[in-house]
Amino acid sequence: MSQDATAAVLAIDGPGGAGKGTVSRLIAERLGWHLLDSGALYRLTAQAALKHEVALDDEPAVAHLAESLDVAFIAESGETRVMLEGDDVSAAIRTEAMGECASQVAALPLVRQALLARQRDFQKPPGLVADGRDMGTVVFPAAALKIFLTASAEERARRRHLQLQEAGVDAILSSLLKEIQSRDARDMQRAVAPLKPADDAIELDTTELSIPDVVDHIQRLLEDRSLIASI
Repeated sequence: MSQDATAAVLAIDGPGGAGKGTVSRLIAERLGWHLLDSGALYRLTAQAALKHEVALDDEPAVAHLAESLDVAFIAESGETRVMLEGDDVSAAIRTEAMGECASQVAALPLVRQALLARQRDFQKPPGLVADGRDMGTVVFPAAALKIFLTASAEERARRRHLQLQEAGVDAILSSLLKEIQSRDARDMQRAVAPLKPADDAIELDTTELSIPDVVDHIQRLLEDRSLIASI
């Protein structure tokens, strides 16, 4: 797979819990565009490090794993199965603990460099929706439209708490809030590709917005820029 720089890119960045993943998937499905879940690649790297007993702060070793990840994304019945070395890790990589591990390895410059080319290879016609934290600033700086989704930490913790409850997982709201605030601080303060809006990004606060409202708004922005025909 190689990059096609002529294909339009919609970059959607922002902190965890702002709705990036759901919004990105729905827009990609609506438009028939490709989807890049960059966070999954970092979670997969962390999962591989734990599987192979590589310390998360061993930068060269973790970067080597990132370069040689044996991963596959399999779309089935509206869901995406994530495979690592032949094992289904779809649920395992979505835990709060793995999110913390992913944030740690994402702060390592060699790991980010190792995954950069792999992410750019997702740029293919008819277009790409790229979901992450540095899609518009680092990975696709020439993206046709850049969105920075955000929401209050309290609202993001509430959403995650509800999500876990629906999955039958016990969680303490105050603990989730602390984890989100800690991850935000680490992501914003890291030396390489810190979490921040691109200079030309459009910021959307989703605290009071529904997912359909956000999806419709972004679609209108794409139409206004003639990146898609009116649907």
